[in-house]
Amino acid sequence: MTLETIISICLGVGLAASAGFRVFLPLFALSLASYFDVWQLNESWQWIGSQTALITLGVATLVEIFAYFIPYIDNLLDSIAVPLATMAGTAVMLSTVSDLSPAITWSLAIIAGGGTAAAIAGTSSTTRLASTVSTGGLANPIVSTLETIIAIVMSLISIFIPIIAIILVTIMLLFIFRLYKKFKPTKTKKV
Repeated sequence: MTLETIISICLGVGLAASAGFRVFLPLFALSLASYFDVWQLNESWQWIGSQTALITLGVATLVEIFAYFIPYIDNLLDSIAVPLATMAGTAVMLSTVSDLSPAITWSLAIIAGGGTAAAIAGTSSTTRLASTVSTGGLANPIVSTLETIIAIVMSLISIFIPIIAIILVTIMLLFIFRLYKKFKPTKTKKV
């Protein structure tokens, strides 16, 4: 496995994590990176760098970001965010991974890309639901702002410093795992 392949995997996982917070933002960031020749995509995914894709993904990103600031619409979006984030995470992995066989590329895309995005989107949705229940939705704009900032930062780091992105994703996933373990009900022994 070449260094370029490893870096492309790190990029894909970082953008997949970003897709867990905002579905369209990492796709838009990837479109910008491809359009300005910062990152070369696989041949079948070069359309993401087109002007049409750039405009479409830019508009979709803005609509998604602003929709998360509308009370109760944000919870509605969360109900579809996990499957959409999973698809977006898979797509960004497919578009960035280079020099691997199709079987390995698809496996990585589904497991690392889709799995990472799904884990983060699920945690994000749960956080927003807890915020809605505990504050009547008043704290949801704060949660939305933090998620958007994290998605932007993760997308930028993924594109410009992919090795750091994979480290940050690992830390996020460990945090999610520990949080899950903390709130997971314990089994009681039967006497």
